[in-house]
Amino acid sequence: MSDESAETMGPIDYVVVEFPGNRMTGEGFPLLVDLVDRGLIRILDLLFVRKEEDGSVVGLEIADLTGDGALDLAVFEGASSGLLGQDDIEEAGTALEPGHSAGILVYENLWAAPFATALRRGGAQLVASGRIPATAVLAALDATDPGRPRA
Repeated sequence: MSDESAETMGPIDYVVVEFPGNRMTGEGFPLLVDLVDRGLIRILDLLFVRKEEDGSVVGLEIADLTGDGALDLAVFEGASSGLLGQDDIEEAGTALEPGHSAGILVYENLWAAPFATALRRGGAQLVASGRIPATAVLAALDATDPGRPRA
């Protein structure tokens, strides 16, 4: 990433996905790889943590986290830009229930990079950002049009 500048990068997002009871099926991982392969996102950091019953947060090795031998996560090994520090891991841990694990993913939205670059060239600046949960969007749509067909 050293040959890139802030002017040409796409927006950077992060997600923390909790796996209750440390149950990771691996169903989403091929879809994540597909997003990378299609050039829609670039993974900057991916790490897994577990919150112990005593509240401590420990890192997990990227490997066969499902334990069934069917999922090879080696493709994600080394996905570490250095953006995530111990304080970020601890903060993510506060969102977890004891006995649960999580994946912490930091990614660049490559699909938006040309748009963001054009805006920056024109002097625009991002002054706010956020995410609206899908459940909130659906509830708002139902409230405005209770008879709308469901997808």
